[in-house]
Formats: sequence, C-alpha cells, structure tokens
Amino acid sequence: MRYYQSIVDTIGNTPLIKLNRVTEGIKGTVLAKVEYFNPGNSVKDRIALRMIEDAEREGKLKPGGTIIEATSGNTGMGLALVAVVKGYKCIFTVSDKQSQEKINILRALGAEVVVCPTNVEPNDPRSYYSVARRLNQEIPNSFYPNQYDNLSNTAAHYDTTGPEIWRDTEGKITHLVAGVGTGGTICGVSKYLKLHKPSIVTIGIDTYGSVFKKYKETGIFDENEIYPYLTEGIGEDILPKNVDFNLIDLFIKVTDKDAAIMARRLAKEEGLFVGWSCGSAVYGALEYARHHLKEEDVMVVILPDHGTRYLNKIYNDVWMKDHGFLEKRQYATARDIIRTRNGASRLITVKKTDTVGYAIKLLNQEGISQLPVVENDHFVGSLNDSALLNLLIDNPEAKDLPVAEVMGPPFRFVGIDNTIDVLSGLIDKDNKALLVRDENNQVHIITQHDLLMALTA
Repeated sequence: MRYYQSIVDTIGNTPLIKLNRVTEGIKGTVLAKVEYFNPGNSVKDRIALRMIEDAEREGKLKPGGTIIEATSGNTGMGLALVAVVKGYKCIFTVSDKQSQEKINILRALGAEVVVCPTNVEPNDPRSYYSVARRLNQEIPNSFYPNQYDNLSNTAAHYDTTGPEIWRDTEGKITHLVAGVGTGGTICGVSKYLKLHKPSIVTIGIDTYGSVFKKYKETGIFDENEIYPYLTEGIGEDILPKNVDFNLIDLFIKVTDKDAAIMARRLAKEEGLFVGWSCGSAVYGALEYARHHLKEEDVMVVILPDHGTRYLNKIYNDVWMKDHGFLEKRQYATARDIIRTRNGASRLITVKKTDTVGYAIKLLNQEGISQLPVVENDHFVGSLNDSALLNLLIDNPEAKDLPVAEVMGPPFRFVGIDNTIDVLSGLIDKDNKALLVRDENNQVHIITQHDLLMALTA
C-alpha cells in the first residue's frame, strides 16, 4: 500500500507549469511554480511546518501549547494544518483587509481569529503584529512564530523550494520572480539557486504602498511610500529580517488593478485559478520579460496561492466594478481625477523653513486650501487654510514663524487606482487631503473638492 502518514507529508514537490497564452510575443520560456498544489493551497505550508518543527526541537513549543501568529491568511492556514496533526491550539491575528474566505477557512480548522485594523502603524497596539505579540506574552505555553523575522521561513525554501526548481529545470533557470512580503520565499529560493548559478537574476515583485522597491534602490526607509493598498500577501510597511536585499537584484511594482486583472487572465487563459498576488507576480514578470528575456532564457515565477481565497474580491464582477477594475464601474478612481486635469496638475508645496506668511501668500495666489510641506524631496508635514486662520486669530505674529513650527502631519499617500468611495473614507478633519504617486513618480494632491467634482461630473 502507498499512503501518507498525515496531511503534512504532502507538502512540497509542487509542479512547474509552462505559461502559454499570457506570454504571447515573449521570448524564452516562462514557467509557473504552482504552490496551490500544497495541501493548504499555498506556499506558506512549507514555512509553517519548518517553523513548528524548529520550535519543537528548540523547546519553544511544548505539547498542548498554543500557536499565535500575525498572518494574511495563508501562513495561518499552514500553521492550522500542522497544529491539527500535532495537537496544538491556534490563535491568528489578521488585518481587516483580508478576505472573508481566508478567515472562514481558519475558523473551520479550529483556529481563533482576531481581526485588527489595517490602517494603523505597525507599532500601534491595535495592529495585528502588536496584538499577536501581546497575546503571546499573556497566554502561558504559547509560541509566536513571527514569520517576518523567523529565519526558519527562509530556511524552508532554501531546503525545499529552491532544490525543486533547480531539479525540475535541470539547472537551466536564468530568472526567478516572486512576490515579496515576509521575504522568506524569494530569499530562500534565491540563496539556493545563486549558490549553484550566481548569474541567475532574482526579481522581487512589490506593490504601490510598500517600502521595498525604494529601500532597495536608495537604502532609505521612506514612510511616504507607505499608503493603503488592496493586494494581499505582498508589500510591507516594515523591513522583515527574512528580506535579504542582497539576494534580490531588482524590484518591480505592480498596481492592485493590474494584479487583479492578470489573476483573472491566468484563470481564463491558462486554467490556473490563482490568488491576487499571483497576478502581481506574473504581470511584473512579463513586464520584465518583454524587454530582457532571450530565446534561451528560462524564467520561473512562483505563484503562492489559490483563487478560492478571493471569490468575493477579484473573482466577483460586482466587487471589481465597484473598485474600478472593470470597464463598467460605479466609482471613478484617483487616476481618473488626475486625468481630468488635462496635465494641469503641478503640485504646489512649501518648505519647512519657509515662513507662515509666505505659505498664506501662496495659498491665496494659487487659490488652494491645502499645502504639503517638503524637506529634501520628502513630504514631512501639511498646512491648511482653516488651521492657519485659527492660528493667526490667536497670534497675529505667527506669520513670521517657520512652517516647521506650525505644520500638521503629512498628507497620507494612497494608491492611484483607489476609488472615490475608498478615498472619501480617508479624508477627515485630521487628514484634509491625499497624495497620489503615479507611474512616472510624479506626486498629485486630491482634495475633498476633487472628490465632489468627480461625483457630480
């Protein structure tokens, strides 16, 4: 008889599948490493097993213990499977942007799920990172794997995913493409492959609203790069220890919309029913391949999860239309607002060393009500006319003060494909305007007036 002792013994040895239709006109061979063939339908099954087994060996997890993790869903699924087999309890913290399908699956496997707000700082006590750490401190005999900084994450892929790709391509691989979230997948695989073939080019896929690409290119952790986005599983507002930038040759950013549409294309044209970030990985891979791939090249793109996680999102036509991702849509997007300006979108800013009087003069001259404050090309603060009016009523001499002494926090950056309903929820009494960075790295401002004009157009 041939059988497995438990479900976790089926993890790994996922297939490479050639992409044929979406790659039309591209030279070389593009292969997908389809990780939804793992029992938990994602690449994260690999790291879940490795992190738990390492914790057991090191005495960090004892029988009857509780596994507590901050997850976007897939790592939780893998950990839940391992916990069922090994007899552990699970508590998972997730952000409120995660799909309901992921939450339902985790609960079906017996896990407790705590939903936390997305748009808070990582160190905010409400963030899903902070809540997981707090629960770990409060609950006896608990283990917090911390997939972001636990190097067993990278080791799992160095020991399994990398060798599988090397074996199945017979060492002919020339390019590796993968989304970057915790960094374990791309860095573990890249480390193994580059050990055997240093010339391999490793391409990290990032999303708009994440810090990775700019940090790789400049070494600067720019908080202005951080703003809300919808794609799940890639991009970060932190620098996980598993991300070794020396193992990633370059980053390509992909929008929420382009990723969602490519995921749907993979289902319709390749028969691969994959997750949202899989669309990101393939879209970015093809953008690179069109300009750089040669006939003899072999590119492997890692597709991390299955489309069932996103049935009510990217595979739901109504959701896609509401978010401006399909042609017939309910709401305009930030991109539409910028486009209607017909090129007249010069961003007016002041320096933090300018005087309040100069800022007021600028507001009057330009007929605007908000001003971003900059220092060395970084957005460091903001001004608005109502706050300045109140300031001058209380202290007329304040017009001689430097802007740095009276400015408010910088305006929040948002994704260019976010719709008006999303944008309107981000403008309030404390955040009078939003900033948008387009594909040419030009920054635009969107105000409440812009949203009203778009809704009545």
